[in-house]
Amino acid sequence: SDAQLSSQISALLNPPCRPQVQEYFEALVADRQSPGLKVKADGEHGKGVYSEVNFQEGDLVLKDGMLVGVQHSSNKIDCLVCSFCFRFIGSIGLQIGRKLYLEELGISSSDHCGSTYNSSSGKSHISGVTIQSLMEGTLNLPYSEKFPLPEVVSCPGKCNEAYYCSKSCAEADWDASHSLLCTGHGSSSQKTTSLLKFIKHANETNDIFILAAKVISFTILRYRRLKAARVQQNGKHKSFNLSNDILFTLLLKAWMPFSMGYKKR
Repeated sequence: SDAQLSSQISALLNPPCRPQVQEYFEALVADRQSPGLKVKADGEHGKGVYSEVNFQEGDLVLKDGMLVGVQHSSNKIDCLVCSFCFRFIGSIGLQIGRKLYLEELGISSSDHCGSTYNSSSGKSHISGVTIQSLMEGTLNLPYSEKFPLPEVVSCPGKCNEAYYCSKSCAEADWDASHSLLCTGHGSSSQKTTSLLKFIKHANETNDIFILAAKVISFTILRYRRLKAARVQQNGKHKSFNLSNDILFTLLLKAWMPFSMGYKKR
């Protein structure tokens, strides 16, 4: 129960101390190979990124990836993007044809996800054949070849929720969080029906719930990898067994990237 785990819950939710913050970001900056940058933390203003060198115009200061991200439900109606890096995918024709198709179904992002409107109000009709040709790539729009987009890559778990710009993005998202949130036949989740209900509820109420689910999935999968590495490291000892204290330390480490995002109010 929560009462029995109150100390662990408190440790997870408490902000990290300043030495932990300093150590974490020093390692992070070193790993990203960003010399000249330093993250400093103080008790008054929180964290800040400081330059220790004079950068020249055009210099790459920092390149990093996001921990987790999500496309707003309403924005999914307007554009098809990679579910990991959020780059536009498919083709200009697919993007336009898909939006027209959804409008023909009465779905509009301006009316919020799931709402309907009169698609014939003041708009010229475009035939279903034309829309289908745009989506299938058999009808090319003028100058669309000047704006090439990466081909659509399906989710490794075969769900209809996630699409990617490349195999590497698909694999990275699968390893980071999507394997536990996928609703396809290849999902690692044992309760895809419940996941579908959760996604539907989030889209109808507040899609920030999906972002929160990604954070939890990211933490679970990172914890599993840390645990597996520790077991492999000590597996040669037959009597070796991970204590609860060690397991919780690994959980804290898995959660650390998000705990470092704490902001003082």
